This record gives sequence, C-alpha cells and structure tokens, in this order.
Amino acid sequence: MINNPYQSYQQNSVTTASPGELTLMLYNGCLKFINLAKHAIEKRNIEDKNINLIKAQNIINELMVTLNTDYEVSKNMMAMYDYMNRRLIEANIKNNVEILGEVEDYLIDFRDTWKQVIQKNRQKQYASQGGAY
Repeated sequence: MINNPYQSYQQNSVTTASPGELTLMLYNGCLKFINLAKHAIEKRNIEDKNINLIKAQNIINELMVTLNTDYEVSKNMMAMYDYMNRRLIEANIKNNVEILGEVEDYLIDFRDTWKQVIQKNRQKQYASQGGAY
C-alpha cells in the first residue's frame, strides 16, 4: 500500500493544530460540504445532497458542543449555530439552494472573524516573545 502524501499532510495538520486552528478547519469543512450540497441540488442528486448536508450539520453540532459558554457572546453564537442547523435541515427537506446561501454567508462571517482572532493572538504572542528569536 502506497501512502498518499497529501493525506498524510492532512492528518498531520489536524493532529498538530491548535484549538483555534481546528475551529477554523471546522468552518472551512462546513463551507465545503454546503458547497457540495448546492452542486448536488443543482444536479438533482438527492443522495449526495443529503450526505453533504448531514456532514455540515455534524460540524455545526460539533461547534455547538465545543463552544465555551462562559462568555456572553457564546450564548449569541449558540443561538446562531442552532439557527444555522435548523436552516440546514430545512434546506435539505426543501432542496433549497437559497437557504444554503444564507447559512454559507453566516459561516463565512464567523470564519473570517475567527481568522482575525487567530492572527491577533499570534501577533500578541510574537510581540510578547520579544519579536524575534
């Protein structure tokens, strides 16, 4: 059996990622599955649509389970995750690409905000270590 170098890289990037980077991977994965579901709806491939929307819902559920609810903003995020999850179910039932676009927009906003948080934390960490080695 020949090892796939890309698969090895992917596995390694997940096992060495920080919690913040893992969250970013979850957002990107969810967006990927929503996009695949959109294409499946357009091609009238109900099975692929269903499979990909269930994967997207599983990611939203994981984001909900791992959310630290000690902060006020987390309660708002939990409500948004719950809303997005219900909209994914509705999109799956109705084969509705517009609903998927709505959820996709929210996820892009969350992901982009999360990227900024990670970048700012890295900058703070770098500055606190004296800038360079």
